[in-house]
Amino acid sequence: MFGRWLGNRGQAGGRGGALAGIQVPRTAGVLSCRALDPLNEPVQQAGFVVTDSVGRKVAAGETDPFGGLLATVPAGDYRLAVKAEGFTPFHGAATVTAGAHATLGDVTLQVARPPQLPEPGDWDIEPNHSQIGFTARHIGLARVHGRFNTFAGAVRIADRMEDSAMHVVIDAASIDTNAQMRDDHLRSSDFLDVGRCPTLEFYSERFVHRGGNRWGVTGALTLHGVSRTVTLDTRYLGLGNGLEGETRAACRATTELHREDFTLTWQTMLARGIAVVGPSISIDLDIQIVPRG
Repeated sequence: MFGRWLGNRGQAGGRGGALAGIQVPRTAGVLSCRALDPLNEPVQQAGFVVTDSVGRKVAAGETDPFGGLLATVPAGDYRLAVKAEGFTPFHGAATVTAGAHATLGDVTLQVARPPQLPEPGDWDIEPNHSQIGFTARHIGLARVHGRFNTFAGAVRIADRMEDSAMHVVIDAASIDTNAQMRDDHLRSSDFLDVGRCPTLEFYSERFVHRGGNRWGVTGALTLHGVSRTVTLDTRYLGLGNGLEGETRAACRATTELHREDFTLTWQTMLARGIAVVGPSISIDLDIQIVPRG
């Protein structure tokens, strides 16, 4: 159906043509294809990049709900890369001529083999190659980026990965936004109140496989003396070796916190007209773990 709608190779805007009504510059043409999975179902929101003969990016975007992509580009030779979570990337080539439509037709994205999981046992977070960062927004002002410099954690990998568990403890006083006055304020009773709540803790016993290398890690986050359920959207990066040959595993994870969930409202500051952190805070984690020695 898609191939019939787009046609094979013809006039991009000719009367009665497949792309009639689409305005295409005189020196340009149209490049298209449709991304399908091995069951011939469309792969929507797959990312694509079109590069020219010297590797410069000319066009980029995502496939539509039917797996289709369409790019108007100057006449020339191009490489097309299509990537989607859980699939092996597709790479193809096409020549686009002025006023014409070049299509690669239906392209099949093969299911990628998931990376090898860590061996069952106890693993520790390796702090020298890990980072816990956050991004917040001042009300009406620019974003503020920060991190916690001191933390420790352990992961118990079960025979069945879904039965695994993790525990992370963060030193609240180690917050660092590269501004001493702001950091001192964040440590005060207005914010983290490190004198009363010296640590942030996350404990999880629920690992849910979301396909490919994506996992959801759900657990209890205790912050400011309040515990709430949080899910880390986790991308497992696989196994590797350190400089000394030791095995290590890596992942990246993100989540979003709503400060009012942790009683961080600061209404008195708002009443005084002081700009504070906005209602949500994005958390980004880059974590490497090593087997416990």
